[in-house]
Amino acid sequence: MPVTDVQKDLDQRTLTITAEFAAPVDRVFAIYADPRQLERVWGPPSFPATFVDHDLREGGRVTYYMTGPEGQRFGGWWEVTAVDAPHGFDFRDGFADDDLQPVEGMPVSTNTFRFEPIEGGTRAVYTSTYATLEALQQVIDMGVEEGSRSAIDQIDVLLAA
Repeated sequence: MPVTDVQKDLDQRTLTITAEFAAPVDRVFAIYADPRQLERVWGPPSFPATFVDHDLREGGRVTYYMTGPEGQRFGGWWEVTAVDAPHGFDFRDGFADDDLQPVEGMPVSTNTFRFEPIEGGTRAVYTSTYATLEALQQVIDMGVEEGSRSAIDQIDVLLAA
């Protein structure tokens, strides 16, 4: 399994997931740069993602929805704030309505995804920071830790294809 560590820091309002992949940094980054590849790993296996807009450059916007087992849709959006290809990118991530517009009152996270070479592949460090402890707790209660772990664990299959 790629996920090697999960850390919740309530004082800093962060969730950090570390994973390791048997592929070079540029190959791991390419998954996030290509919406068709990203669809295969963004979201738990039972909630596949569909990316509608995907502009992975500073100032770019990404919109997507995940489809649940009973056909229900859950939207999301990113505002890309920095890109340092292939070493990582930063973005704000939030919940979206049926028109893929931000949902007021739902948690928004500031995210840093970093990819660094290690012997035999890449170490990825995914850090999400929330404005309040309540927002972090809300997404933890919604299952973000388990969902993220199962999504990230799909990357090995994609890399092996």
